[in-house]
Amino acid sequence: MSDCPTDTHDIEAQLVLADTLCAQRGKRLTPIRRKVLELLLRHGRSIKAYELLDAIKTEHQGAAPPTVYRALDFLVEEGLIHRLDAVNAWSACHDAAGAPHDLLVVCTLCGAVAEISDPAMSRQLAERVAKTGFALATHETEIRALCPDCQARQPKGHGHDHSGHAH
Repeated sequence: MSDCPTDTHDIEAQLVLADTLCAQRGKRLTPIRRKVLELLLRHGRSIKAYELLDAIKTEHQGAAPPTVYRALDFLVEEGLIHRLDAVNAWSACHDAAGAPHDLLVVCTLCGAVAEISDPAMSRQLAERVAKTGFALATHETEIRALCPDCQARQPKGHGHDHSGHAH
């Protein structure tokens, strides 16, 4: 599971790293892109686009949905954030300069995310998918799950269990 930066120094270090990675690739981390990334880093969990827009409008009153979506698209393309279809939100990548995260474990209740790199498992998954004639569309696979906090809040006996069910 990834460690989320919690203090201002860690977040600033992540932003400097993002700026450096973009510059090395001939790209630019504009103020609005930087602000979107900063908000995702500070939040520590996934955030929906409208939440980001509301937060950005406090500093950039003219910000509109296309502005935020363009920034999100750029940050995804640069590997600085993850697009999470499981919860229709985005999350900061906390190890942007490290190994690619091929598995993202997403809490479907609170939006928490764990980044996992398991090339062998991902290769196996890709091979299984290929046997169906399909090809994985992305290098990241989302796994829908419940984080420890949300598991603890779930009432007993309300889990999802397939054992013993006839299909």
